[in-house]
Amino acid sequence: MSAVVAWFGSLRWSDAVDIALLWFLLYRTLLLLRGTRAIQSLLGLLVVLVIFFISGRFQLYALHWMLENFFVYIVLAVIILFQSDIKRGLATAGVRLFPSFKGKPDTGATEEIIRASFQMASRRIGALIALEREASLDDYADAGQRLEARVSGDLLMAIFHPTSPLHDGAVVVQQGRLVAAKVFLPLSLSREVSRFYGTRHRAAIGLTEETDAVVIIVSEERGTVGVAVAGEVIPVADTNELRLRLLDFFQADGRRPVVSPA
Repeated sequence: MSAVVAWFGSLRWSDAVDIALLWFLLYRTLLLLRGTRAIQSLLGLLVVLVIFFISGRFQLYALHWMLENFFVYIVLAVIILFQSDIKRGLATAGVRLFPSFKGKPDTGATEEIIRASFQMASRRIGALIALEREASLDDYADAGQRLEARVSGDLLMAIFHPTSPLHDGAVVVQQGRLVAAKVFLPLSLSREVSRFYGTRHRAAIGLTEETDAVVIIVSEERGTVGVAVAGEVIPVADTNELRLRLLDFFQADGRRPVVSPA
């Protein structure tokens, strides 16, 4: 106990500032990675680190030697695994130095999206609507056609009409604003995706595998509406069910998809 008191007594004010800045940077890094697949890779690296210390403690020499050599290349491994997240973090560091407070999704925008989705389904007009949650979709939006418009059902119908030059790809919605159209999403390469799903569904699944976004899919072939989240497509029967799904997905404390209606 006396040693702990002595250690705290030896701390300088600059040491306290140094520790506070380090924790702040770690906290911001975790916030940046939250909602992406990179956080899973980071947890995997932490598990490897724990095994490394355990192997040294219990004298597991072969395992310890292998992990020790692995850590020589850890910096390169981190850059390869997190390259997209590092790029996004550096690009947004200036504008996201301090925490931003995201409120609940705009109710008016949500209702417009729900109404337009089923109107397009009834007319067999295909659509992809990507809704941002914690993980930023800026990289995808920047590669599309920037709009920065208020969400409205008429606008969505006009964008996805087959004669529109913007109907290919998806639209991205951030905090109640339609920020981009003609956005091409990454296709899922998973073998578990049903062979009945086409490119539109694979694109929706691909985005939700890489981020925590919610993607509304309107199928022009079947005239149906579905929601993709966490690599899974959930069909919805009507506007009320879609409303309940979105409310559930955007709850502050609920991040996992619920397969049965609330």
